[in-house]
Amino acid sequence: MARIRILVGTVYGGALMTARAIRKDLESQGHQVTVLEKPTLTDLTDSDDAVLVCTSTTGQGEVPAPLLPFYVELRETLPMQPGRPFGVIVLGDSSYGDTYCGAGELMEEAFYEIACRKVGETLRIDALETVDPENEALPWARDWADAVDRIT
Repeated sequence: MARIRILVGTVYGGALMTARAIRKDLESQGHQVTVLEKPTLTDLTDSDDAVLVCTSTTGQGEVPAPLLPFYVELRETLPMQPGRPFGVIVLGDSSYGDTYCGAGELMEEAFYEIACRKVGETLRIDALETVDPENEALPWARDWADAVDRIT
C-alpha cells in the first residue's frame, strides 16, 4: 500500500476538509496518509512518499497562503525528486475564466520542474457545480492511490 503525503492549500477550509476525507478513506484501505496543513520543504525532502496536492485557488489564480511558503521555497531551491509520484486536486470557481484552478497549475509546474512523475490527470473541482468537493475527490483519490501502488 502507498505512503502518501497530502499537501494542503486552503482558503475557507474546503481543501482541508477534502484532504481529511481522503485520508480517512485511503487509510481504511490500508494506505499510510499524512495531511500537512502548512507544509514545509522538509516535509517533501525528508521522505519518498507519493505527494498529493489538494489546494483551492485564491485571488487571480494564486496559491493560498498556507501553501505559498512551500511553493516559493520549492521554486527557489528546486530540490530534485526524480520519478517521485505526485497528483493534484484543485478546487476553483470556473466563473474566474482564465485563472480557474490556477493554483493547481502552478503546483503541477513546480513538481514537473523537480522531475516528479505525475500520476493521473489533475482533478479540477468547480464550486459552481458542486458544494461537496469530497464527493468528487474520493473516487478520484482511490484510483490515484491504486495507480501509485502499481508504479511503486
